[in-house]
Amino acid sequence: MAIAKIKKGDTVKVIAGDAVKCKDKEGKVLSVDHKNGKVVVEGVNKVLRHTKPSAANAEGGIIEKEAPISLSNVMYVHKGKPTRIGVKTEGGKKVRYAKSTGDVID
Repeated sequence: MAIAKIKKGDTVKVIAGDAVKCKDKEGKVLSVDHKNGKVVVEGVNKVLRHTKPSAANAEGGIIEKEAPISLSNVMYVHKGKPTRIGVKTEGGKKVRYAKSTGDVID
């Protein structure tokens, strides 16, 4: 079983991407799509969507929401600094760890 390096709830920093306005922003991961290699980060890559009125949104109109960005364009933030994540075995279980410090994450 493969272990995910970026998970929902992690704090990440945008290190690259098309939108210059999003670069160097930090935020919490709202969702991860490993199949397509995309991640949705809170407050990053906001887009406007025109929606019809529905039961969930009675008025409809223009809604601002976060769009997915590539998983390769974000880095995990550990102790205030972006770091790469590795996977190692401890006590018979796979765990994530920060490569910069060696600390176990989770």
